[in-house]
Amino acid sequence: MPNRRFADGEVVMGRWPGSVLYYEVQVTSYDDVSHLYTVKYKDGTELALKESDIKSQSSFKHRKSQSSSSSPSRRSTSRSRSRSPGRPAKGRRRSSSQSREHKDDKKKIIQETNLVLLVLIWTFMLIFFLPAAVFYLLLMCKQDDPSLLNFPPPLPALESLWEARVFGVFLLWFFLQALFYLLPIGKVVEGLPLSDGRKLQYRINGFYAFILTAAAVGTLLYFQFELHYLYDHFMQFAVSAAVFSMGLSIYLYIRSLKAPEEELAPGGNSGYFIYDFFTGHELNPRIGSFDLKYFCELRPGLMGWVVINLAMLLAEMKIHNQSMPSLSMILVNSFQLLYVVDALWNEEAILTTMDITRDGFGFMLAFGDLVWVPFVYSLQAFYLVDHPIAISWPVAAAITILNGIGYYIFRSANSQKNNFRRNPADPKLAYLKFIPTATGKGLLVTGWWGFVRHPNYLGDIIMALAWSLPCGFNHILPYFYVIYFICLLVHREARDEHHCKQKYGLAWERYCQRVPYRIFPYIY
Repeated sequence: MPNRRFADGEVVMGRWPGSVLYYEVQVTSYDDVSHLYTVKYKDGTELALKESDIKSQSSFKHRKSQSSSSSPSRRSTSRSRSRSPGRPAKGRRRSSSQSREHKDDKKKIIQETNLVLLVLIWTFMLIFFLPAAVFYLLLMCKQDDPSLLNFPPPLPALESLWEARVFGVFLLWFFLQALFYLLPIGKVVEGLPLSDGRKLQYRINGFYAFILTAAAVGTLLYFQFELHYLYDHFMQFAVSAAVFSMGLSIYLYIRSLKAPEEELAPGGNSGYFIYDFFTGHELNPRIGSFDLKYFCELRPGLMGWVVINLAMLLAEMKIHNQSMPSLSMILVNSFQLLYVVDALWNEEAILTTMDITRDGFGFMLAFGDLVWVPFVYSLQAFYLVDHPIAISWPVAAAITILNGIGYYIFRSANSQKNNFRRNPADPKLAYLKFIPTATGKGLLVTGWWGFVRHPNYLGDIIMALAWSLPCGFNHILPYFYVIYFICLLVHREARDEHHCKQKYGLAWERYCQRVPYRIFPYIY
């Protein structure tokens, strides 16, 4: 067995995988079996590197000072000192191999620059496209024939899209949920360690907030408040939520400019304003103990989704003079209510998700939490108000079974993952087998995680299909959610794969060999 060259805690220069660039890293551990070093970069990223990809700081600096270095960093430095890119110093001759390397490097820089430009353009377009997509979907649902062929739908007058009273109701709802969040009820738990080793504290009281919200809505209904006011002003509420989310995003970015380096999000610290504004510059923005990202993730939008569904149910009964809601509307409300209650009951599990641990809080999450979730996820209920669908009890039973299967896969897979992440040594989890990694974490290869690599995504997609089926097959519009969700999860899965491959190295390759299917067994 070869002796290790670098000690734990030693600060060295590590090569970034797939590039010729070296960065300052700290050695955290060494695997005697794989002979890989686990190193931590300044932004908190942990990777497993071979010894050949690590250099001591002294030798690295020595090579930089020499005139004819073969290290990638030296080549970059020599170019930056010349008067023009790639121009050799006077009196030196560049060999043919060096010339080829220079041309390859220049070509690679141009390709990377073009890619960055495309990403920035796409990000800028998304800031406008996402609100437009929400408004388009809502306008289509109000049409007598919501066929995609009837594009574009008639546009309402601009003045009809805004009403100060509606915006006031939205603010009241947001700050009411903030008040419930601050109540000293529920346990306080610690999140996962941050890049600097700190653990933030979170109060778990989402389910209590839901009960208080249900009591408040019930009180309004008791005093004969017309909840279908939401239906009558649905587009105005969506506009109000979009305006608020934009204002919140601007505030988040401005305050992030003063945040310490260690509190910035790894993916939102690119140095490009548009990209960092969209993805989120600061990881965990807080006002005192009030965590803005954590609050928005589960409270106003998710509970608002349930209230909107209830408003659509009451609107259907009023418009069609029904004493009972339709079976289709009952199924949609029940399935989605179960999903929200489950999320709030298992609130602590969200602390291990990528949204909390890696993604910053910017326009992407703010708009998603406050606009996309309540107004797009309720699309099936909104559709059924003006396009009622009658289904038989056997069909309803079959759809219910499908939703139950999806929910079981989703909940049991997430429970396995979260329990294992929290305490891998728990005797209750002794039956689970895993592949050890250089980071000290294990990759599950039994249970649902030995079936496919993302079983929670599989369960989510099955439930999404069950939510759309009660709307029948007359139009594709109610199936927008499941189509979008498949695209979203496939993209997120690809991002997860890239991140895990960098983080776990050879262990991830072994895991992929053991579990070949990503989401859909025997398909993908």
